[in-house]
Amino acid sequence: MMSVHGALAVAAVGALLASCAARPVALEPGRVGDVARITLAPAGWGELAGWSGDRVAEAVPAFLRSCDRIASKAAGAQAADGAPLDPRATEASFGRVRDWRPLCRVAAGLPAGDDAAARRFFEANFVPVLVASKGGSTGLFTGYWEVELPGSRTQEGPYQYPVYRKPADLTDKPYLERGAIEDGALAGKGLEVAWLQSPDDVFVLQMQGSGRIRLPDGSTMRLVYEANNHRPFVNVYQMLLDGGEIAPAQFSEKSVRGWMRDHPDQAKELRRKDPLYVFFRELKGDGPVGYEGAVLTAERSLAVDHRYIPLGAPLWLDVHDKYRPVAVQRLVVAQDTGDGIVGPLRGDFYWGSGTAAAARGSDFYAEGRYWMLLPRAVATKMVAALN
Repeated sequence: MMSVHGALAVAAVGALLASCAARPVALEPGRVGDVARITLAPAGWGELAGWSGDRVAEAVPAFLRSCDRIASKAAGAQAADGAPLDPRATEASFGRVRDWRPLCRVAAGLPAGDDAAARRFFEANFVPVLVASKGGSTGLFTGYWEVELPGSRTQEGPYQYPVYRKPADLTDKPYLERGAIEDGALAGKGLEVAWLQSPDDVFVLQMQGSGRIRLPDGSTMRLVYEANNHRPFVNVYQMLLDGGEIAPAQFSEKSVRGWMRDHPDQAKELRRKDPLYVFFRELKGDGPVGYEGAVLTAERSLAVDHRYIPLGAPLWLDVHDKYRPVAVQRLVVAQDTGDGIVGPLRGDFYWGSGTAAAARGSDFYAEGRYWMLLPRAVATKMVAALN
């Protein structure tokens, strides 16, 4: 579900900082081109704050969904059993498929909802290792969610703004920019997968990377990320804040949507400053689906920069919102990525679907640490190689 996760949260906290000079400078996400190496420091389970109190069994279904992806890599190909867990994680292999598949089989046999059994499984088979880089081990963590929007499968009534599927002539080279597409460059080519009520609804859908569309007949359709136009992301939320259009103390998702609704011409100009454009496909069945290919699990899936953290790996997350009494201490699984999730200590926590998830995720801006859980057969070798 690759998207521009966390952009609103980063801008919102910028507003908080602007309104309260006594607060410390916010952490900045890593930038494309960073060459920071990660280090892995073995830890004891007692060092993971909150470990003994987490409902660990809730993370097992998420882990098993990643296990299904791991199993598919080796299906019908003996050589694939020796493939790395995630070849896109360029820092190291983090073990081979053959190192993870036996643990997946054991996890599949765990009794559902049994926290004690799940905890014993992880403690017996994994070693937690603290992820750090040259700047330390504290990173930036934001939140994202699956939006819900009214829409239609056909252009009718208030539904006049298209959501496009991937064009056939899209390659890995820069494609049409947002402005050209909004002006109709793709109109009439049969690429419309749905129609929404405003161009700002389309923009919000693109920022989150997936969404459920409430259709006029009461049914829903789920749209998920398919591709983008290979243009750079520009955080227009931050530009809106910097321009003083919304008072820092009132900056939020609700206020941004309200400003866009009340200032359609300015909103159009603002959107076009971000040339990145996302294309979608309809997903039948459960979702949303993360970049790994696994269905995401509310409050148990994490988006990461998969150059550093392999998709499919379980992680212990210990983060605290910088400006609100919200802490997340729980077992999650790396299952997604995003255009705004850059750097070895950067994560985006998936809150789920709908209004409640949006309320919790839109202003989530936390700092903290994570530990990767590596199979015991892999941990010693990996730690030695990276330190």
